[in-house]
Amino acid sequence: MVLAWWQHGVVYQVYPRSFQDSDGDGTGDLPGIISRLDYLVWLGVDAVWLSPVYPSPMTDFGYDVSDYCNVDLLFGTLADLDALIAAAHARDVKIILDYVPNHSSGQHPWFINSRNGRASAKRDWYIWHDGAPGSGPPNNWQSHFGGSGWTWDEGSRQYFYHSFLPTQPELNWRNPQVRAAMFDVLRFWLARGVDGFRVDVMWLMIKDDQFRDNPPNPHCTAGGSSYGRFIPLYTADRPEVQEIVAGMRAVLDEYPDRVLIGELYLPIDRLVAYYGVDGRGAQLPFNFQLVQMPGWDASTIADIITRYEAALPPGGWPNWVLGNHDRPRIASRIGTAQARVAALLLLTLRGTPTLYMGDELGMVDTPIPEAEVQDPAEQREPGRGLGRDPERTPFPWQAGPGAGFTNGTPWLRIGTDAPLSVQRADPASMVNFCRGLLALRRRHPALAGGTIECVAAHGPVLSFRRASHGDTLVVLANTSGAPAAVEVPAGEVLLSTHADRIGKSVTAALTLHPDEAVILQPREVQHGR
Repeated sequence: MVLAWWQHGVVYQVYPRSFQDSDGDGTGDLPGIISRLDYLVWLGVDAVWLSPVYPSPMTDFGYDVSDYCNVDLLFGTLADLDALIAAAHARDVKIILDYVPNHSSGQHPWFINSRNGRASAKRDWYIWHDGAPGSGPPNNWQSHFGGSGWTWDEGSRQYFYHSFLPTQPELNWRNPQVRAAMFDVLRFWLARGVDGFRVDVMWLMIKDDQFRDNPPNPHCTAGGSSYGRFIPLYTADRPEVQEIVAGMRAVLDEYPDRVLIGELYLPIDRLVAYYGVDGRGAQLPFNFQLVQMPGWDASTIADIITRYEAALPPGGWPNWVLGNHDRPRIASRIGTAQARVAALLLLTLRGTPTLYMGDELGMVDTPIPEAEVQDPAEQREPGRGLGRDPERTPFPWQAGPGAGFTNGTPWLRIGTDAPLSVQRADPASMVNFCRGLLALRRRHPALAGGTIECVAAHGPVLSFRRASHGDTLVVLANTSGAPAAVEVPAGEVLLSTHADRIGKSVTAALTLHPDEAVILQPREVQHGR
């Protein structure tokens, strides 16, 4: 089977504000990304997914879009984005844009028109509703950022709905005019050479047309967000969303070799529905199972892999994610030693991996003092640990003030992680380990597109086999901080989180170091038998 680029390749997420500042204003931008493309080529990734760069008031750092077909001056110009696409393509790197269809900015001309009155031309482009009998919001639908999801508009005497901030009013995807306009946004960027889209909050795009209350969540715990008090039965994963996803996919299919990725925080049985009927949905419904798992142990990971693989529909291509701009970094969740184990798993599991910028350096979350908090999620519900600033801090390119990211004042404080310049000079560094992993992945068909077999947990050790036309590899990962013995086929260690193991021969048993993962090539494969 010939694999598409989005099947055999590795996606790298760039959070533009924090990648590289080119003009000294302290915020990363598109020219900065262009200047660092050669690093991404050196690292060995195949595609770059950009978090939003559209014009925006930045109340949610670009996820409140005021113009879907342009670039915010903070990041550069439309010509800069064209130049980035061209420069990336010249290096055989794809560009994936974030697409934010669930809501616009309250400053988008569509919403400005919508709130002019109940008779305005675009009133039905957003979700408006009368209040409850007596007074108050229409129902108990909550904002993901805390509090009611309804805001009263005095001018037109109705409430409008927002899943996030009041500055992010919800588009009404039941309106065919909204669908047509937003599908044309896709065409605008596809015609400029964009290779695909990551669709923000894909599972939230349709709400109940009867506006029923969400049921109480019996498992809600004290101290969390108010959003968690209810089960989002009527505001998330509604059946009608599948028709919208199929429509997006149909637009992408008008252009050759493009990919549709969906952000979906859903359990496995619901996640796989977004592949669509006969595979006409998202090619890559994001699989966040490793991000959401409460701990980090071999048996849980083995169970996730097995259930996910079994649930995939015919032709459905798997994918794996360890982190992003919305979740604490993997090195902070499981420790810096296990972060190497996690990286090896991410890049050896079957399917398309997505790597969040800085995870290849082993970056950890940077504590942000209360006075410096930027994230509205933390500002609306302070003290609950909901803020996303710690995982969004600037990329450390080199030692010294500004860390090579900026010669100005960075928009968020820079952490204390070992910078790239130091790590590149160290053969045992995290970045060189990840680069070696990516190179090994390209050399071995078993890793890029082979089957996955024999997934099992042996105490703290996770094991599985990857195979493709005579190319067979065995992956072993010790998820504990203690030595662990495991039976293995005789062979050679091609790569390990511990450099002293690489190239060594093993026989019938192997005692893994604490926090060690290895890729083993069985001897019968080496000898062609």
